[in-house]
Amino acid sequence: MKTTLRIINVLRLALFPIGYGLTGALIGGTLNRIMIAELGFAATMVGIFFAIPLLVSPIRVWLGYRSDGFPIFGKRREPYIILGALVTGLGAIMAVALMVHGQPSSGSLILGLLVAFVLFGFGRNLGHNTFQALLTEKFDEKARQRAITLYEVATLLGLVAGAGGLGSALENFEPARLLMVTIAVATIVLLLSIFAALANEPRKEDLNATAEKARKLPFTQVMREVVVGDRQVRLFFVLVLFTFIGTLAQDVLLEPYGALTLNMSVGDTTRLTAFWGVGVMISMLLSGIILLRWLGYMTLMRTGMITSILVFIGVIASGASGNAAMFNNLVLAMGLGTGLAGAGMLAGVVSFTTEIRAGLLMGVWGFANLLGRALGSVMGGAVVDIMQSVTNGNAFISYSVVFAIEILMLLIALYLTTRLNVRESRAQVEAQGEIQLAAEGATG
Repeated sequence: MKTTLRIINVLRLALFPIGYGLTGALIGGTLNRIMIAELGFAATMVGIFFAIPLLVSPIRVWLGYRSDGFPIFGKRREPYIILGALVTGLGAIMAVALMVHGQPSSGSLILGLLVAFVLFGFGRNLGHNTFQALLTEKFDEKARQRAITLYEVATLLGLVAGAGGLGSALENFEPARLLMVTIAVATIVLLLSIFAALANEPRKEDLNATAEKARKLPFTQVMREVVVGDRQVRLFFVLVLFTFIGTLAQDVLLEPYGALTLNMSVGDTTRLTAFWGVGVMISMLLSGIILLRWLGYMTLMRTGMITSILVFIGVIASGASGNAAMFNNLVLAMGLGTGLAGAGMLAGVVSFTTEIRAGLLMGVWGFANLLGRALGSVMGGAVVDIMQSVTNGNAFISYSVVFAIEILMLLIALYLTTRLNVRESRAQVEAQGEIQLAAEGATG
C-alpha cells in the first residue's frame, strides 16, 4: 500500500511541470503572435514584454532563500508552489484583459502590461524554483537526478500539448474568447499545482530547526559567503551559463540559416523545430530512465557537449556544401546533444544542492539557466546582424560565426567540468557539518 501511494505521489508531482509547460505555451507560443498579428502591437514592444520573465529571474535566488527559511503553515515548499501558480495565472489574465480592451499605443496600457508581465514572471520563477527545491528533498541523490530530468520531459509534454490545445481553442480568434481561454488555462494550472503539491512535501520533525538554520544568516551574507564567495559555485554558474549559450544561441537562427544558405522552403524550415524537439525529448527521456544511472551526470553532460560541438561543425559543413538533407539530420542530432547536456546539467544542479540551501541554490542555477538562454538569443541575433553588415550580407559566413562561437563556449564549458568538485562547495561543507553535529549529538 505504501509503495502504491508513493508511486501515486510521484505521478501527481508531474502535474506541476505539465501546467508550467501549458502557461509557457500560452504566453510564449500564442500571445506573442496574437499581440503582433491580431492586436497590432509593435514587435519591439512585444519583445520587451516577453523578456520581462527573464529579466526578473534574479529574484529566484531571494525567493529560494525565503522558502528555505520562512515556512508557511509549517511547510517550506507546498505553499510557495501554489502561490507561484496563482500569481502566474493572475499575471496572464491581467495581461490579456488589458490587451483585448486597450489601444496598443496607450501609455497606461503599456504600463499595465509591464506590471502584468512582472507578475507573470514573478509567479513562474517562484513556482518553478520552489518545485525544483521540493524535488531535492523528495528524492535521494541518485533518484533526484533522474527525477528532475523526467519532470523536465513533463514540462515539454505540457508545452506541446498546450500548443495543440490552444491552437484548436483559438482557431477562430476573438478577443473575448482569448480572455476566456486564458482564464480557463490559469484555473487549470492552479488546480494542477494544488493537486501536485499538497501532501507531497516530506514530513520532517526537524523542519523548523532546518528553516531556522537557513534564515540564521541574512540574505546578503548568505550571498556573499555561500554563493559569490564560493569558487565551486562560481565555476558551476559559469559552466551552466556557457552550456546554455553554447547549446541554445542558434535557437531562432536555424530556420533562416536553412532558408538563406540551403534554399529550404517555409515548410521544410518549419519542420526543423519538430526535429530538434524530438531529439531533445528522446535524449532527456533516455537520460532519466537509463543513461544517468549508467553514466553519471558528469559523463552525460560531457557527452552532450561533445555531441553538440561535432554537430555544429557539421552544420557549418552542410551550409558550405549546400546539403539540406545532411542539415535536417544534424538538427535532430543537435536536439539529442542538447538533451544529453541538459539532462546532465539538471542532474548536476540537484547534486549541488543541500537540504538547508535547496531553494537558494536552485535559484542560483535557475538564474544562470535563464540568463544563458537570454544572452544566447541576444548574442545570436546581434552577431548575425554585425557579420552581415561586415560581409555585405553573406548569410553563410554570418550564421557560421554564431555556430563557431557556440563551439568555443562549449569547449570552455567542457574544460570547466574538469575543475569542478561539488563536495568542496561551502554549502556542502555546511551541510556535512550539520550532519556531523547531529551524529555527535546522537552518540553523546
